[in-house]
Amino acid sequence: MAYNRFTIDAVRKAFGIRIVGDTSLFNGVDPVEPSDILVKFLERYLPLGSAIGTEKARSEFIIAPILAELTELTHHAVSLFSGVEFNVDEEQGLTGRCDFLLSASSVQYTIEAPVLAVVEAKNENINSGLGQCMAEMIATRIFNENEGKYLDHVYGAVTTGSVWRFLKLRGDIIYIDKPEYFIGNLNTLLGILIYIVSKHDISAASLTSC
Repeated sequence: MAYNRFTIDAVRKAFGIRIVGDTSLFNGVDPVEPSDILVKFLERYLPLGSAIGTEKARSEFIIAPILAELTELTHHAVSLFSGVEFNVDEEQGLTGRCDFLLSASSVQYTIEAPVLAVVEAKNENINSGLGQCMAEMIATRIFNENEGKYLDHVYGAVTTGSVWRFLKLRGDIIYIDKPEYFIGNLNTLLGILIYIVSKHDISAASLTSC
């Protein structure tokens, strides 16, 4: 059973996870202004990515540039991985390819202690990606523990490119952020992503995106 086969119920039953949905995870997070390069890129190519309408187009023209912006905003203290195999525990079905992994480590050549998982929503339906994202978050925690990195929590996100929803795994609870965030408020979205990175010791931890 690969990540993309997991539903919310499957995650809940397989891993003893409790789901909490009526919560706001990022109240008071400061917005972060995007670079002129990102703004101009999205002005030019967001309409193209939306018009083509495929997951690949949204990934290349919308999602990847936003996540790549974090490497610049953090002066390359984080590293970004796209479409990588993340096989953590075959017996539990925690295997497969992640859309994106963002690591709070400057090492670009290998995944180190991921903390955020980002999943592209299928058919532009955010809810369709929640189970997959939850499974990747659990895999992220297991991966970190196997590497001797015991992080208090890890994050996940499901996105269509234009709409983003975040999740947080702490203990045996996954919190689903109540608000959805829209690319029209790009500074708020970047503020949340930077906040997630800043919640971890960058010298000792990493960030993941699926």
